[in-house]
Order: sequence, then C-alpha cells, then structure tokens
Amino acid sequence: MSTPNPRRQLKPTDVKRLNRTWRRNTEGRLALILESVTGPFNIGSIFRTGAAFGVETVWLAGNATPPTNPKAQKTALGTDRLVEWHEPVPVTEAVRAAREEGFRVVAVELTGDAVPLHEAKLDGDVCLVLGSEDHGCSPACLEAADSVAYIPQVGRVGSVNVAVAAAIAMAEARRQEWASSAG
Repeated sequence: MSTPNPRRQLKPTDVKRLNRTWRRNTEGRLALILESVTGPFNIGSIFRTGAAFGVETVWLAGNATPPTNPKAQKTALGTDRLVEWHEPVPVTEAVRAAREEGFRVVAVELTGDAVPLHEAKLDGDVCLVLGSEDHGCSPACLEAADSVAYIPQVGRVGSVNVAVAAAIAMAEARRQEWASSAG
C-alpha cells in the first residue's frame, strides 16, 4: 500500500484546515499605519498580504492612496473587504488611534536608534508603520512611534519596495509570536 506524496500541493480544503490551525495559534493583534504610501499597486499588495497575515486594521495617513482605487483593486483582489481601514488622517492622529486601540506602534525605518527587525519586540498587539515609497516615515511619525526597527539587508541595494517591506515585517511579527508560543 503506497502513501500519498507529502510534497503534493494541498487541495483547497487542506489549505483551509491548515490556515485554521495557524489561526487558533495566533492571539496577537496586528495592524498597520501606511503613511503617504501612494502607489496603488503597493496599497493593493499590502492589503492582500495584510489579509493573509490577519491584520485587523489599517490606518491610512498623509496622502496614502485608499484601497478603493481601481489600480489598487487589481492587486488587492477584494481583500480590502476583509481588513478594516480608515480614510487618511495626519500620521500623529493615526498613531494616537492605534494606541487607543491597544497597539504598540513600531515604525519600520532606518534611523540611528532602530534595531534589526528580528530583534524588535513585535509580539503581542503591534501596529507596524510603513512610510512613503520615496521618503519613508516622516519625522513626525518617527517621533510618535514607540520604537523603530529596520530590515537588515546585505545586498548592494539599500532598500526594498514598501509592499515587500510590509510583508517582511508582518511575517516577522507573526514568526515571533508563533516562536514564543511554541517554547
């Protein structure tokens, strides 16, 4: 009697079962503040990734593009309906709102006091802040955040796309939570 190949792709029912297991092992709340992220494809991608990682709220800040933008919809694929989001406000208001909801606010940016992302405290209820494609997080945002973390990079390029940075940060936040609950 042969056993099924464990390397076959999972069927949709198996994927749902696997995701349910991870959801049961996830207690920390995850949120985002997107400060002046204007690229609609970036917005759509961040919303789609956020929905996959269980982001509960996205605060748009500055002149961020809303996920209702037709180009954002092309990459969001309707996932903006799965994540609560708020129309753009000044970034300090978004940070205040996140704190009022019980989130610790961590900006993802290169600053003199930033810690590597894998050393940042990202478990529990955390709100990650990502800044604009061109200039990153504003001085007001960095001042308002509880802490700052950066994504270590060893290649010859000094930065990654904001949607990629968001995905890396969300994955690291979940990884830290799952690693601490496994111990």
